[in-house]
This record gives sequence, structure tokens and C-alpha cells, in this order.
Amino acid sequence: MKNSPVSHPSRTGIDWPRAQAFLARERASYVARNPQSAELAAQAQQHLLFGVPLHWMSDWGTPFALHVAHASGALVTDVDGHTLVDFCLGDTGAMFGHAPAPVAQALVNQATRGYTTMLATADAAAVGQSLSERFGLPYWQFAMSATDANRYIVRWIRAATGRKKLLVFNGCYHGTIEDVFVDLVNGQPVQRSSLMGQVHDLTKHTVVVEFNDLPALEAALQQGDVACVLAEPVMTNIGMVLPEPGFWSAAQALIRQHGALLVMDETHTISTGPSGYARAHGIQADALVLGKPVGGGVPCAVYGMSASLAARAMRAKQEAPPGHSGIGTTLTGNMLAMAAMRAALTEVMTTSAYAHMLTQAQALASGLHSILQKHRLPWCVTQVGARTEFQFCATPPRNGSEADRVLDGELEHLIHLSLLNRDILITPFHNMMLVCPQTTPAHVAQLLDALDAVLSEITALSLSA
Repeated sequence: MKNSPVSHPSRTGIDWPRAQAFLARERASYVARNPQSAELAAQAQQHLLFGVPLHWMSDWGTPFALHVAHASGALVTDVDGHTLVDFCLGDTGAMFGHAPAPVAQALVNQATRGYTTMLATADAAAVGQSLSERFGLPYWQFAMSATDANRYIVRWIRAATGRKKLLVFNGCYHGTIEDVFVDLVNGQPVQRSSLMGQVHDLTKHTVVVEFNDLPALEAALQQGDVACVLAEPVMTNIGMVLPEPGFWSAAQALIRQHGALLVMDETHTISTGPSGYARAHGIQADALVLGKPVGGGVPCAVYGMSASLAARAMRAKQEAPPGHSGIGTTLTGNMLAMAAMRAALTEVMTTSAYAHMLTQAQALASGLHSILQKHRLPWCVTQVGARTEFQFCATPPRNGSEADRVLDGELEHLIHLSLLNRDILITPFHNMMLVCPQTTPAHVAQLLDALDAVLSEITALSLSA
């Protein structure tokens, strides 16, 4: 049997007709093994938009939504009784495991003592001190999500600097703050076509350049109207894109030279270590955002500021007319979230937890390398601490455009569904995997064995083996 022509660079080494036949069998297997999920999905279709609580939950590539019964540590149990080893971990929201015991106990203790009062608590002061010690920024505020935290810090910086423009990197993701949904298309900034219901022209106040492109960054900053650069220290949501050696050192100098500020969004890159990627690599940010995992999975987020930025922000508020600043919500800083964050920061996000996670992640990355070599697939493996990913290209992409070109939704869904049928859960978009403090060597081996089996079914090499 001859292999079909390669229709996409990602499919080099893949027998696509054979893969499609395999996918049909996997979809049938999913239907057969998940009757309770099918029944619940049918019920949900009657009242939930797209049949799920959040429309993103329909992006898994499954015939219908998988429904979860409970989750603990590194394991998820679905309503049909399958126990899945979870390497998705809520796309970082449960990076320290599902229902970590200290956070669970903190929530139990707070459960009869009030959830929200719009007043300060002792927990809030303790969280602020812990964040300051961990990340090196003295002043902090809270939000309900990283999206809100990014939106708020950008507003504070615009107010503090008097500048209106935001600079982001092509292919970035910072939650659903509207300002960042601008892409480079043939070198020109274009509002992302997938953005629903947006009526204002985002390109008027958002500047976009490629990651790792220092000349483009300098040219944009020279205009003198950029309030801040909002960036992940490593791009993560279009597939991982690592900074080239010396990039952030030079970028920081340019940002300072032209009077802009630097905001590091560490929501995903907190996988690096207890203090995140920026501090581990000597990046001196003016502000930092952290969402998802900081409360052990409870909805909350934080953002911190340097002393100089905090002074400028407070002065801007004091000099502004009275009234709502447009920053914060009634539930921001609620008592339940404060209790969860205090427990997560002091008892869950520990040095020993990271030591275990990094060991397992390294074992996972090494195993992935070996499997890809075995199947002669020209794919690379990228790792940032506890976060590991394989990408459909021989060398890691250096910017968002390169990363976007190697994405292959059909192949990703095939791999994800097939792993799911083998009791392994990874993210439903690109090929990201996280380990948590409860991930064991046996869990890593189970993932590697499952991926090996899947690739054996779809690679051209397997036909001649």
C-alpha cells in the first residue's frame, strides 16, 4: 500500500487515510464506552448553549462532551466510571492537582464563615505578603480571572502613564481581554476575525509585533505612545515559543529606553518554578499577572506592581474625578478566594512540590523524544518546567506565525481522542501536557505507552515494520 501525498507539513510520516480509518474506530469506541456522558450531553443540549457550560468545552473533538463525576490529584473520574490520568489539569487551572488538601481544608473552614463581604480580611494581608516575597513586587491587587487581571493592569498603566497604546506579540493569549486580539497578517495588524461581537477597531490602540523580533519591537516603541508591553515570558497558547538567548535582556532595555512598562503574564509559565519564569531568568517586570492556579483551581487571580508603578497608579486615582474607576468587581477579593490563595501559596505551591513536578516533566519530555524518534516523526518537544509539549515541526518555532503554521487541528483531535479512549487526558488544543505534585512515574509511563500505541496506528513507518 502506498502512502497518501503529504497535504500538510505536520503529516510527514503519517499515513493519513489509515489515520482517518483509525479515527472512525476511535469515535465509535468513545460512543460505546461513554453512554452516561451521551445521556447527559443530550439533556444539556436542551438548555445550554452548544450543550456545555462554556462553549470552549465543545472543542475537544469528541462526538459529545465528556462529563466528569469527580477529580482528585492527578486523576479524573468520568460519569461512566473511567479513571483518567489528567495531564490537562484544567489547562493550568489545576496545575497543582485537583482539590489539593490544604485548599480543600481552607474552603471547608471558610464555608460557614462567609463567602463575600466586600471588606478586607487577615487572609488578604497574608496573601499580599506571600506574593511580594515570592515575586519581588511590593504591591498587589486581586481579580476573578487572569483576563480581569490583565484588563485591570493595562487600565492602571494607561492611567499612570497617560499613554493609550498596548503592545503585544503576534499569536499571544492573555485571556479574553479584547485589546490583545490583534494579529499580524502579511505583516499588517488585523483584528482577529474569530472575536465575537467586537465593534471597536482594536488596531487603533493595540500594536503587534513578532516575538523574538527586536528590530520590530524597537520600531514600535520609538513612536513613544506605547504604555506597556504585555507578554508571557514564553508564548504558550499557540504552541510554545521560547525566547531566544538575550531577547528579554535586550527587550527590557528597549522598553525602558522608550518610557514604556513591562507586564509579565505568568499564568501559564508559573510552571517554571515557585517564583515563575521571569524571576528565574532575571526579567525585571514592572507588573505581573497570575491567574488560574494561584487559588488551587478556585476562581481568582492577582496582579502586582513595582513601587514606582504603584505610586503612579495611586496618584492617578487620587487625581481622577470621583466615581467608579472601571477596575474591579463586587466579588473581587472575596473571602473564599482569599482563603484558597493563602493555602495554595503557603502549602501547595512549594519548592518540594515543584521538585517532584520538574522531575516527572523531564521524564515525560525524554520519553516523548524517544517515541518520536522511534516513529521517525519530525516533531520537536518543548518544555517549560512542569509544562511539556510536542509540536508538528522539527525545531521549535521562534514566533507566533511559525507556531501557527504548524498547528493541525484534525491531527490534534485524533491524538487527543485516541488518548482519551486509553484513559489519558491532555489539552484539547495543540499538544500540551502538565504534571502535578500527584503525578507518578507510572502515570507518565501510561501516557507514553498510550501515545506510542496511537502513533503505531497512524504512522507510515508501521506499515513496513
